[in-house]
Amino acid sequence: MSLLRNFATVGGATMMSRVLGFCRDVMIAAFVGAGPVAEAFVVAFRLPNLFRRLFAEGAFNSAFVPLFAKALEENGDAGARRFAGEILAALLSALLLLSAVAMVGMAGLVYVLAPGFSADPEKFDLAVLLSRITFPYLMCMSLVAFLSGILNTYRRFAAAAFAPVVLNLVMIAVLAGIWVSGLEPGTTLGVALACGVAVAGVAQLALLLVAVRRMGFSLSLPRPRLTAGVRRLWRLGVPGILAGGITQINIVVGTVIASAQAGAVAYLYYADRIYQLPLGVVGIAIGVVLLPDLARSLRSGADGEANRTLNRAMEFALALTLPATVALMVVPQPIVSVLFQRGEFGAEATAATTAALVAFAVGLPAFVLNKVFSPGFFAREDTATPMWFAGIGMLVNVAGALALAPFLGHVGIALATSLAGWVNTGLLGIVLWRRGHFRIDAGARRRLPLLALASVLMGAGLYGGALMLEPLLLGASILLRFAALGLLVAAGMALFAFFVQVTGAVDLKGYLARARASRARRVPLPPDAPQD
Repeated sequence: MSLLRNFATVGGATMMSRVLGFCRDVMIAAFVGAGPVAEAFVVAFRLPNLFRRLFAEGAFNSAFVPLFAKALEENGDAGARRFAGEILAALLSALLLLSAVAMVGMAGLVYVLAPGFSADPEKFDLAVLLSRITFPYLMCMSLVAFLSGILNTYRRFAAAAFAPVVLNLVMIAVLAGIWVSGLEPGTTLGVALACGVAVAGVAQLALLLVAVRRMGFSLSLPRPRLTAGVRRLWRLGVPGILAGGITQINIVVGTVIASAQAGAVAYLYYADRIYQLPLGVVGIAIGVVLLPDLARSLRSGADGEANRTLNRAMEFALALTLPATVALMVVPQPIVSVLFQRGEFGAEATAATTAALVAFAVGLPAFVLNKVFSPGFFAREDTATPMWFAGIGMLVNVAGALALAPFLGHVGIALATSLAGWVNTGLLGIVLWRRGHFRIDAGARRRLPLLALASVLMGAGLYGGALMLEPLLLGASILLRFAALGLLVAAGMALFAFFVQVTGAVDLKGYLARARASRARRVPLPPDAPQD
Protein backbone atom coordinates (compact mmCIF):
# COMPACT_ATOMS: atom_id res chain seq x y z
CA MET A 1 0.00 0.00 0.00
CA SER A 2 2.93 2.38 0.64
CA LEU A 3 4.03 2.10 -3.01
CA LEU A 4 0.50 2.86 -4.22
CA ARG A 5 0.21 5.67 -1.68
CA ASN A 6 3.41 7.27 -3.00
CA PHE A 7 2.18 6.80 -6.58
CA ALA A 8 -1.05 8.52 -5.55
CA THR A 9 0.80 11.43 -3.89
CA VAL A 10 2.97 12.14 -6.91
CA GLY A 11 0.20 11.34 -9.38
CA GLY A 12 -2.27 13.61 -7.59
CA ALA A 13 0.18 16.52 -7.58
CA THR A 14 0.99 15.89 -11.23
CA MET A 15 -2.72 15.77 -12.06
CA MET A 16 -3.17 19.18 -10.41
CA SER A 17 -0.22 20.51 -12.40
CA ARG A 18 -1.56 19.11 -15.67
CA VAL A 19 -5.05 20.48 -15.09
CA LEU A 20 -3.55 23.91 -14.44
CA GLY A 21 -1.34 23.34 -17.47
CA PHE A 22 -4.46 22.80 -19.54
CA CYS A 23 -5.87 26.06 -18.23
CA ARG A 24 -2.61 27.71 -19.24
CA ASP A 25 -2.67 26.17 -22.73
CA VAL A 26 -6.35 26.98 -23.23
CA MET A 27 -5.47 30.62 -22.52
CA ILE A 28 -2.43 30.49 -24.82
CA ALA A 29 -4.57 29.01 -27.59
CA ALA A 30 -7.18 31.73 -27.15
CA PHE A 31 -4.78 34.69 -26.86
CA VAL A 32 -1.95 33.55 -29.15
CA GLY A 33 -3.49 30.87 -31.41
CA ALA A 34 -1.20 28.79 -33.64
CA GLY A 35 0.53 31.65 -35.44
CA PRO A 36 4.18 32.83 -35.55
CA VAL A 37 4.25 34.13 -31.96
CA ALA A 38 2.86 30.83 -30.65
CA GLU A 39 5.42 28.85 -32.64
CA ALA A 40 8.29 31.08 -31.47
CA PHE A 41 7.22 30.69 -27.84
CA VAL A 42 6.83 26.91 -28.19
CA VAL A 43 10.41 26.64 -29.45
CA ALA A 44 11.70 29.05 -26.79
CA PHE A 45 9.97 27.09 -24.02
CA ARG A 46 10.96 23.72 -25.46
CA LEU A 47 14.67 24.55 -25.66
CA PRO A 48 15.39 24.80 -21.90
CA ASN A 49 12.86 22.04 -21.27
CA LEU A 50 14.78 19.77 -23.63
CA PHE A 51 18.03 20.30 -21.75
CA ARG A 52 16.22 20.01 -18.42
CA ARG A 53 14.58 16.69 -19.28
CA LEU A 54 17.73 15.26 -20.82
CA PHE A 55 20.42 16.47 -18.44
CA ALA A 56 18.45 17.08 -15.25
CA GLU A 57 15.49 14.70 -15.11
CA GLY A 58 16.83 12.05 -17.49
CA ALA A 59 20.57 11.59 -17.09
CA PHE A 60 20.92 13.23 -13.70
CA ASN A 61 18.12 11.49 -11.82
CA SER A 62 18.79 8.08 -13.31
CA ALA A 63 22.39 8.29 -12.08
CA PHE A 64 22.13 10.48 -8.97
CA VAL A 65 19.32 8.72 -7.06
CA PRO A 66 20.98 5.26 -6.86
CA LEU A 67 24.37 6.79 -5.98
CA PHE A 68 22.91 9.14 -3.36
CA ALA A 69 20.90 6.28 -1.85
CA LYS A 70 24.08 4.19 -1.74
CA ALA A 71 25.99 7.00 0.00
CA LEU A 72 23.15 7.39 2.50
CA GLU A 73 23.05 3.67 3.30
CA GLU A 74 26.81 3.17 3.55
CA ASN A 75 27.92 6.45 5.17
CA GLY A 76 24.78 7.81 6.82
CA ASP A 77 23.51 11.38 6.69
CA ALA A 78 27.01 12.87 6.96
CA GLY A 79 28.25 10.89 3.95
CA ALA A 80 25.10 11.73 2.00
CA ARG A 81 25.59 15.46 2.70
CA ARG A 82 29.20 15.27 1.62
CA PHE A 83 28.30 13.46 -1.61
CA ALA A 84 25.44 15.88 -2.33
CA GLY A 85 27.76 18.87 -1.83
CA GLU A 86 30.29 17.46 -4.31
CA ILE A 87 27.57 16.89 -6.90
CA LEU A 88 26.01 20.31 -6.31
CA ALA A 89 29.34 22.08 -6.92
CA ALA A 90 29.96 20.13 -10.13
CA LEU A 91 26.37 20.55 -11.35
CA LEU A 92 26.27 24.30 -10.71
CA SER A 93 29.58 24.95 -12.48
CA ALA A 94 28.46 22.87 -15.49
CA LEU A 95 25.14 24.72 -15.64
CA LEU A 96 26.84 28.13 -15.55
CA LEU A 97 29.14 27.12 -18.40
CA LEU A 98 26.30 25.64 -20.46
CA SER A 99 24.12 28.71 -19.95
CA ALA A 100 26.90 31.08 -20.99
CA VAL A 101 27.61 29.10 -24.18
CA ALA A 102 23.89 28.84 -24.97
CA MET A 103 23.32 32.59 -24.57
CA VAL A 104 26.12 33.35 -27.01
CA GLY A 105 25.12 30.69 -29.53
CA MET A 106 21.34 30.90 -29.13
CA ALA A 107 20.73 31.61 -32.82
CA GLY A 108 22.49 28.37 -33.71
CA LEU A 109 20.50 26.39 -31.15
CA VAL A 110 17.22 27.77 -32.47
CA TYR A 111 18.29 26.97 -36.02
CA VAL A 112 19.06 23.36 -35.01
CA LEU A 113 15.72 23.01 -33.24
CA ALA A 114 13.59 24.80 -35.85
CA PRO A 115 15.49 25.23 -39.13
CA GLY A 116 12.26 25.96 -40.98
CA PHE A 117 11.96 29.25 -39.08
CA SER A 118 14.89 30.66 -41.08
CA ALA A 119 12.49 31.22 -43.99
CA ASP A 120 10.70 33.81 -41.81
CA PRO A 121 13.42 36.10 -40.33
CA GLU A 122 10.94 37.89 -38.05
CA LYS A 123 9.72 34.65 -36.50
CA PHE A 124 13.29 33.33 -36.22
CA ASP A 125 14.53 36.49 -34.46
CA LEU A 126 11.58 36.38 -32.05
CA ALA A 127 12.33 32.72 -31.23
CA VAL A 128 15.96 33.64 -30.48
CA LEU A 129 14.94 36.54 -28.24
CA LEU A 130 12.40 34.47 -26.29
CA SER A 131 14.85 31.58 -25.96
CA ARG A 132 17.44 33.84 -24.35
CA ILE A 133 14.84 34.97 -21.82
CA THR A 134 13.63 31.46 -20.98
CA PHE A 135 16.98 29.66 -20.94
CA PRO A 136 17.83 30.48 -17.27
CA TYR A 137 14.84 28.27 -16.48
CA LEU A 138 17.20 25.36 -17.23
CA MET A 139 19.51 26.23 -14.34
CA CYS A 140 16.66 26.60 -11.87
CA MET A 141 14.99 23.36 -12.91
CA SER A 142 18.24 21.38 -12.93
CA LEU A 143 18.80 22.41 -9.32
CA VAL A 144 15.16 21.51 -8.63
CA ALA A 145 15.86 18.02 -10.04
CA PHE A 146 18.91 17.73 -7.77
CA LEU A 147 16.91 18.72 -4.68
CA SER A 148 14.05 16.44 -5.75
CA GLY A 149 16.43 13.48 -5.87
CA ILE A 150 17.44 14.16 -2.27
CA LEU A 151 13.84 14.50 -1.09
CA ASN A 152 12.65 11.43 -2.98
CA THR A 153 15.44 9.26 -1.57
CA TYR A 154 14.19 10.20 1.89
CA ARG A 155 10.66 9.34 0.64
CA ARG A 156 9.57 12.98 0.82
CA PHE A 157 7.68 13.13 -2.48
CA ALA A 158 5.11 15.88 -1.97
CA ALA A 159 7.16 19.08 -2.35
CA ALA A 160 8.95 17.96 -5.51
CA ALA A 161 5.68 16.70 -6.98
CA PHE A 162 3.95 20.04 -6.37
CA ALA A 163 6.77 22.17 -7.83
CA PRO A 164 5.37 22.08 -11.41
CA VAL A 165 2.11 23.52 -10.06
CA VAL A 166 4.05 26.73 -9.36
CA LEU A 167 5.01 27.06 -13.04
CA ASN A 168 1.42 26.87 -14.18
CA LEU A 169 0.17 29.27 -11.51
CA VAL A 170 2.77 31.86 -12.56
CA MET A 171 1.98 31.40 -16.26
CA ILE A 172 -1.78 31.65 -15.66
CA ALA A 173 -1.17 34.89 -13.76
CA VAL A 174 0.89 36.26 -16.68
CA LEU A 175 -1.79 35.24 -19.19
CA ALA A 176 -4.48 36.85 -17.04
CA GLY A 177 -2.43 40.04 -17.14
CA ILE A 178 -2.20 39.76 -20.94
CA TRP A 179 -5.97 39.36 -21.13
CA VAL A 180 -6.66 42.33 -18.85
CA SER A 181 -4.22 44.55 -20.73
CA GLY A 182 -5.61 43.50 -24.12
CA LEU A 183 -2.21 42.68 -25.65
CA GLU A 184 -2.38 41.50 -29.25
CA PRO A 185 -0.11 38.67 -30.51
CA GLY A 186 3.30 40.23 -31.08
CA THR A 187 6.78 40.67 -29.63
CA THR A 188 5.58 42.22 -26.35
CA LEU A 189 3.18 39.36 -25.68
CA GLY A 190 5.89 36.79 -26.44
CA VAL A 191 8.36 38.53 -24.10
CA ALA A 192 5.76 38.59 -21.32
CA LEU A 193 5.24 34.82 -21.65
CA ALA A 194 8.99 34.16 -21.71
CA CYS A 195 9.56 36.28 -18.59
CA GLY A 196 6.82 34.30 -16.85
CA VAL A 197 8.75 31.08 -17.53
CA ALA A 198 11.94 32.52 -16.00
CA VAL A 199 10.12 33.78 -12.90
CA ALA A 200 8.40 30.39 -12.48
CA GLY A 201 11.78 28.65 -12.47
CA VAL A 202 13.02 30.81 -9.59
CA ALA A 203 9.79 30.21 -7.65
CA GLN A 204 10.05 26.41 -8.01
CA LEU A 205 13.67 26.43 -6.87
CA ALA A 206 12.72 28.47 -3.79
CA LEU A 207 9.99 25.94 -2.93
CA LEU A 208 12.41 22.99 -3.02
CA LEU A 209 15.09 24.83 -1.04
CA VAL A 210 12.57 25.44 1.73
CA ALA A 211 11.47 21.77 1.65
CA VAL A 212 15.05 20.48 1.96
CA ARG A 213 15.78 22.92 4.78
CA ARG A 214 12.61 21.89 6.65
CA MET A 215 13.68 18.25 6.33
CA GLY A 216 16.86 19.19 8.20
CA PHE A 217 19.22 18.36 5.34
CA SER A 218 21.97 20.98 5.14
CA LEU A 219 23.86 21.55 1.89
CA SER A 220 27.36 22.90 1.47
CA LEU A 221 28.95 24.28 -1.69
CA PRO A 222 32.60 23.21 -1.82
CA ARG A 223 35.05 24.05 -4.59
CA PRO A 224 34.19 22.02 -7.73
CA ARG A 225 36.44 18.96 -7.89
CA LEU A 226 36.48 15.81 -9.99
CA THR A 227 35.94 13.43 -7.08
CA ALA A 228 35.27 9.71 -7.39
CA GLY A 229 31.55 10.36 -6.85
CA VAL A 230 31.44 13.02 -9.57
CA ARG A 231 33.30 10.75 -12.00
CA ARG A 232 30.89 7.89 -11.28
CA LEU A 233 27.91 10.18 -11.78
CA TRP A 234 29.41 11.38 -15.06
CA ARG A 235 29.98 7.82 -16.31
CA LEU A 236 26.40 6.86 -15.50
CA GLY A 237 24.87 10.16 -16.54
CA VAL A 238 26.19 10.46 -20.09
CA PRO A 239 24.42 7.26 -21.28
CA GLY A 240 21.38 8.37 -19.30
CA ILE A 241 21.04 11.47 -21.47
CA LEU A 242 19.60 9.28 -24.22
CA ALA A 243 18.17 6.58 -21.97
CA GLY A 244 16.12 8.96 -19.86
CA GLY A 245 15.10 11.41 -22.54
CA ILE A 246 14.05 9.34 -25.53
CA THR A 247 10.54 10.79 -25.68
CA GLN A 248 11.88 14.34 -25.60
CA ILE A 249 14.51 13.61 -28.23
CA ASN A 250 11.85 12.19 -30.53
CA ILE A 251 9.62 15.21 -29.97
CA VAL A 252 12.52 17.51 -30.85
CA VAL A 253 13.19 15.53 -34.03
CA GLY A 254 9.54 16.00 -34.89
CA THR A 255 9.82 19.74 -34.20
CA VAL A 256 12.78 20.04 -36.56
CA ILE A 257 10.89 18.32 -39.38
CA ALA A 258 7.59 20.05 -38.59
CA SER A 259 9.17 23.54 -38.62
CA ALA A 260 9.09 23.40 -42.43
CA GLN A 261 5.26 23.19 -42.39
CA ALA A 262 3.18 26.22 -41.43
CA GLY A 263 1.40 25.65 -38.13
CA ALA A 264 2.70 22.10 -37.70
CA VAL A 265 4.87 22.92 -34.67
CA ALA A 266 1.87 24.40 -32.84
CA TYR A 267 -0.45 21.52 -33.82
CA LEU A 268 2.00 18.96 -32.45
CA TYR A 269 2.51 21.04 -29.31
CA TYR A 270 -1.20 21.22 -28.48
CA ALA A 271 -1.69 17.49 -29.19
CA ASP A 272 1.37 16.73 -27.08
CA ARG A 273 -0.07 18.73 -24.19
CA ILE A 274 -3.23 16.57 -24.16
CA TYR A 275 -1.61 13.13 -24.30
CA GLN A 276 1.04 14.29 -21.83
CA LEU A 277 -1.70 14.48 -19.18
CA PRO A 278 -1.99 10.71 -18.62
CA LEU A 279 1.69 10.23 -19.50
CA GLY A 280 2.72 12.83 -16.94
CA VAL A 281 0.37 11.74 -14.18
CA VAL A 282 1.23 8.04 -14.50
CA GLY A 283 4.73 8.12 -15.97
CA ILE A 284 6.15 10.77 -13.65
CA ALA A 285 4.60 9.15 -10.58
CA ILE A 286 6.13 5.80 -11.49
CA GLY A 287 9.52 7.21 -12.46
CA VAL A 288 9.82 9.22 -9.25
CA VAL A 289 8.70 6.52 -6.81
CA LEU A 290 9.90 3.32 -8.51
CA LEU A 291 13.62 4.07 -8.91
CA PRO A 292 14.52 4.64 -5.22
CA ASP A 293 12.23 1.77 -4.19
CA LEU A 294 13.91 -0.68 -6.60
CA ALA A 295 17.39 0.56 -5.64
CA ARG A 296 16.70 -0.13 -1.96
CA SER A 297 15.29 -3.62 -2.68
CA LEU A 298 18.21 -4.63 -4.90
CA ARG A 299 20.87 -3.36 -2.48
CA SER A 300 19.32 -5.44 0.28
CA GLY A 301 19.30 -8.55 -1.96
CA ALA A 302 15.49 -8.73 -2.16
CA ASP A 303 15.31 -9.59 -5.88
CA GLY A 304 11.89 -11.19 -5.49
CA GLU A 305 10.53 -8.04 -3.90
CA ALA A 306 12.01 -5.98 -6.76
CA ASN A 307 10.20 -8.18 -9.31
CA ARG A 308 6.91 -7.83 -7.41
CA THR A 309 7.40 -4.06 -7.34
CA LEU A 310 7.92 -3.97 -11.11
CA ASN A 311 4.79 -6.08 -11.69
CA ARG A 312 2.63 -3.88 -9.48
CA ALA A 313 4.04 -0.75 -11.13
CA MET A 314 3.23 -2.20 -14.57
CA GLU A 315 -0.33 -3.00 -13.48
CA PHE A 316 -0.78 0.46 -11.98
CA ALA A 317 0.58 2.07 -15.15
CA LEU A 318 -1.66 0.15 -17.52
CA ALA A 319 -4.73 0.42 -15.28
CA LEU A 320 -4.59 4.18 -15.85
CA THR A 321 -3.02 4.29 -19.31
CA LEU A 322 -5.17 1.82 -21.25
CA PRO A 323 -8.49 3.62 -20.59
CA ALA A 324 -6.83 6.96 -21.34
CA THR A 325 -5.50 5.59 -24.62
CA VAL A 326 -8.92 4.28 -25.64
CA ALA A 327 -10.57 7.58 -24.70
CA LEU A 328 -8.10 9.65 -26.74
CA MET A 329 -8.67 7.43 -29.76
CA VAL A 330 -12.48 7.23 -29.44
CA VAL A 331 -13.38 10.87 -28.66
CA PRO A 332 -10.36 13.04 -29.64
CA GLN A 333 -12.26 15.72 -31.54
CA PRO A 334 -14.57 16.79 -28.68
CA ILE A 335 -11.55 16.95 -26.33
CA VAL A 336 -9.52 19.21 -28.64
CA SER A 337 -12.52 21.32 -29.61
CA VAL A 338 -13.69 22.01 -26.07
CA LEU A 339 -10.21 22.69 -24.73
CA PHE A 340 -8.79 24.88 -27.47
CA GLN A 341 -11.27 25.98 -30.19
CA ARG A 342 -11.94 29.66 -29.52
CA GLY A 343 -10.40 33.01 -30.33
CA GLU A 344 -7.34 32.58 -32.57
CA PHE A 345 -7.74 28.78 -32.58
CA GLY A 346 -10.23 27.83 -35.30
CA ALA A 347 -11.83 24.69 -36.71
CA GLU A 348 -8.90 24.00 -39.05
CA ALA A 349 -6.46 24.00 -36.14
CA THR A 350 -8.83 21.70 -34.20
CA ALA A 351 -8.92 19.15 -37.02
CA ALA A 352 -5.13 19.20 -37.44
CA THR A 353 -4.51 18.87 -33.70
CA THR A 354 -7.07 16.05 -33.38
CA ALA A 355 -5.33 13.98 -36.05
CA ALA A 356 -1.96 14.41 -34.29
CA LEU A 357 -3.52 13.46 -30.95
CA VAL A 358 -4.79 10.13 -32.26
CA ALA A 359 -1.33 9.35 -33.65
CA PHE A 360 0.32 10.16 -30.31
CA ALA A 361 -2.27 8.08 -28.43
CA VAL A 362 -1.13 4.96 -30.31
CA GLY A 363 2.18 5.16 -28.45
CA LEU A 364 0.90 6.22 -25.04
CA PRO A 365 1.12 2.75 -23.39
CA ALA A 366 4.67 2.38 -24.69
CA PHE A 367 5.73 5.76 -23.30
CA VAL A 368 4.39 4.83 -19.86
CA LEU A 369 5.86 1.32 -19.86
CA ASN A 370 9.21 2.91 -20.66
CA LYS A 371 8.95 4.59 -17.24
CA VAL A 372 8.33 1.17 -15.67
CA PHE A 373 11.14 -0.75 -17.36
CA SER A 374 13.91 1.87 -17.35
CA PRO A 375 14.29 1.93 -13.53
CA GLY A 376 14.95 -1.82 -13.73
CA PHE A 377 18.26 -0.89 -15.41
CA PHE A 378 18.97 2.38 -13.59
CA ALA A 379 18.57 0.78 -10.15
CA ARG A 380 21.35 -1.64 -11.15
CA GLU A 381 23.53 1.32 -12.21
CA ASP A 382 23.16 0.28 -15.86
CA THR A 383 22.46 3.32 -18.00
CA ALA A 384 24.36 2.06 -21.06
CA THR A 385 21.82 -0.57 -22.16
CA PRO A 386 18.85 1.85 -22.17
CA MET A 387 21.08 4.33 -24.00
CA TRP A 388 21.60 1.94 -26.91
CA PHE A 389 17.91 1.13 -27.08
CA ALA A 390 17.07 4.82 -26.99
CA GLY A 391 19.46 5.36 -29.88
CA ILE A 392 17.70 2.64 -31.88
CA GLY A 393 14.36 4.26 -31.08
CA MET A 394 15.65 7.62 -32.19
CA LEU A 395 16.78 6.18 -35.54
CA VAL A 396 13.34 4.63 -35.99
CA ASN A 397 11.76 7.99 -35.19
CA VAL A 398 13.89 9.94 -37.66
CA ALA A 399 13.43 7.39 -40.45
CA GLY A 400 9.70 7.13 -39.80
CA ALA A 401 9.17 10.90 -39.67
CA LEU A 402 11.11 11.48 -42.87
CA ALA A 403 9.21 8.67 -44.61
CA LEU A 404 5.72 9.59 -43.38
CA ALA A 405 5.82 13.40 -43.27
CA PRO A 406 5.69 13.87 -47.07
CA PHE A 407 2.43 11.87 -47.18
CA LEU A 408 0.78 12.52 -43.80
CA GLY A 409 2.34 15.85 -42.80
CA HIS A 410 2.55 16.48 -39.06
CA VAL A 411 0.44 13.36 -38.37
CA GLY A 412 3.22 11.22 -39.83
CA ILE A 413 5.67 12.84 -37.41
CA ALA A 414 3.44 11.92 -34.46
CA LEU A 415 3.05 8.35 -35.72
CA ALA A 416 6.82 8.00 -36.03
CA THR A 417 7.20 9.13 -32.41
CA SER A 418 4.73 6.45 -31.29
CA LEU A 419 6.47 3.76 -33.33
CA ALA A 420 9.83 4.69 -31.82
CA GLY A 421 8.30 4.48 -28.34
CA TRP A 422 7.09 0.94 -28.93
CA VAL A 423 10.46 -0.18 -30.33
CA ASN A 424 12.36 1.26 -27.37
CA THR A 425 9.98 -0.13 -24.74
CA GLY A 426 9.87 -3.55 -26.39
CA LEU A 427 13.66 -3.81 -26.30
CA LEU A 428 13.78 -2.78 -22.64
CA GLY A 429 11.18 -5.38 -21.61
CA ILE A 430 12.75 -8.21 -23.62
CA VAL A 431 16.25 -7.64 -22.22
CA LEU A 432 15.00 -7.36 -18.64
CA TRP A 433 13.26 -10.71 -19.15
CA ARG A 434 16.28 -12.37 -20.81
CA ARG A 435 18.54 -11.27 -17.96
CA GLY A 436 16.13 -12.69 -15.40
CA HIS A 437 15.44 -9.27 -13.90
CA PHE A 438 11.72 -9.27 -14.69
CA ARG A 439 9.09 -11.99 -14.80
CA ILE A 440 5.37 -11.34 -15.26
CA ASP A 441 3.83 -12.95 -12.20
CA ALA A 442 0.51 -14.77 -11.96
CA GLY A 443 -1.37 -11.71 -10.72
CA ALA A 444 -0.28 -9.58 -13.67
CA ARG A 445 -1.00 -12.37 -16.18
CA ARG A 446 -4.56 -12.56 -14.88
CA ARG A 447 -5.29 -8.86 -14.46
CA LEU A 448 -3.73 -7.26 -17.56
CA PRO A 449 -6.09 -8.90 -20.14
CA LEU A 450 -9.05 -7.98 -17.94
CA LEU A 451 -7.86 -4.36 -17.76
CA ALA A 452 -7.69 -4.28 -21.56
CA LEU A 453 -11.22 -5.70 -21.82
CA ALA A 454 -12.56 -3.16 -19.32
CA SER A 455 -10.91 -0.36 -21.32
CA VAL A 456 -12.52 -1.47 -24.57
CA LEU A 457 -15.95 -1.73 -22.94
CA MET A 458 -15.48 1.72 -21.45
CA GLY A 459 -14.54 3.04 -24.92
CA ALA A 460 -17.81 1.76 -26.38
CA GLY A 461 -19.78 3.51 -23.65
CA LEU A 462 -17.74 6.67 -24.09
CA TYR A 463 -18.45 6.74 -27.83
CA GLY A 464 -22.19 6.47 -27.18
CA GLY A 465 -22.00 9.19 -24.54
CA ALA A 466 -20.20 11.51 -26.95
CA LEU A 467 -22.95 11.04 -29.53
CA MET A 468 -25.60 11.89 -26.93
CA LEU A 469 -23.73 14.98 -25.74
CA GLU A 470 -22.65 16.14 -29.22
CA PRO A 471 -24.99 19.18 -29.34
CA LEU A 472 -23.55 20.44 -26.04
CA LEU A 473 -19.95 19.57 -26.88
CA LEU A 474 -19.87 21.32 -30.24
CA GLY A 475 -22.46 24.05 -30.27
CA ALA A 476 -23.13 25.40 -26.79
CA SER A 477 -21.55 28.15 -24.70
CA ILE A 478 -18.06 27.70 -23.25
CA LEU A 479 -19.33 26.81 -19.80
CA LEU A 480 -21.78 24.23 -21.14
CA ARG A 481 -19.13 22.73 -23.41
CA PHE A 482 -16.70 22.30 -20.51
CA ALA A 483 -19.49 20.91 -18.34
CA ALA A 484 -20.39 18.38 -21.05
CA LEU A 485 -16.73 17.35 -21.44
CA GLY A 486 -16.44 17.01 -17.67
CA LEU A 487 -19.57 14.85 -17.61
CA LEU A 488 -18.14 12.68 -20.40
CA VAL A 489 -14.86 12.24 -18.53
CA ALA A 490 -16.67 11.40 -15.29
CA ALA A 491 -18.87 8.89 -17.13
CA GLY A 492 -15.78 7.25 -18.64
CA MET A 493 -14.16 6.93 -15.21
CA ALA A 494 -17.34 5.49 -13.71
CA LEU A 495 -17.72 3.01 -16.58
CA PHE A 496 -14.12 1.85 -16.26
CA ALA A 497 -14.46 1.43 -12.50
CA PHE A 498 -17.64 -0.58 -13.05
CA PHE A 499 -16.11 -2.84 -15.70
CA VAL A 500 -12.89 -3.54 -13.77
CA GLN A 501 -15.01 -4.56 -10.78
CA VAL A 502 -17.36 -6.71 -12.87
CA THR A 503 -14.55 -8.42 -14.81
CA GLY A 504 -12.50 -8.93 -11.66
CA ALA A 505 -9.53 -7.01 -13.05
CA VAL A 506 -9.29 -5.00 -9.83
CA ASP A 507 -11.11 -5.48 -6.55
CA LEU A 508 -11.95 -1.84 -5.95
CA LYS A 509 -14.13 -2.62 -2.96
CA GLY A 510 -11.27 -4.53 -1.37
CA TYR A 511 -8.79 -1.73 -2.01
CA LEU A 512 -11.12 0.84 -0.48
CA ALA A 513 -11.75 -1.34 2.55
CA ARG A 514 -8.02 -1.87 3.12
CA ALA A 515 -7.33 1.83 2.63
CA ARG A 516 -9.97 2.74 5.24
CA ALA A 517 -8.58 0.16 7.64
CA SER A 518 -5.03 1.45 7.12
CA ARG A 519 -6.15 5.02 7.74
CA ALA A 520 -8.01 3.97 10.89
CA ARG A 521 -4.84 2.32 12.21
CA ARG A 522 -2.79 5.47 11.55
CA VAL A 523 -5.23 7.88 13.22
CA PRO A 524 -4.88 7.78 17.05
CA LEU A 525 -8.00 7.78 19.19
CA PRO A 526 -8.71 10.93 21.20
CA PRO A 527 -7.95 10.66 24.96
CA ASP A 528 -11.62 10.50 25.91
CA ALA A 529 -12.64 7.96 23.29
CA PRO A 530 -14.19 4.73 24.63
CA GLN A 531 -11.85 1.74 24.50
CA ASP A 532 -12.79 -1.80 23.43
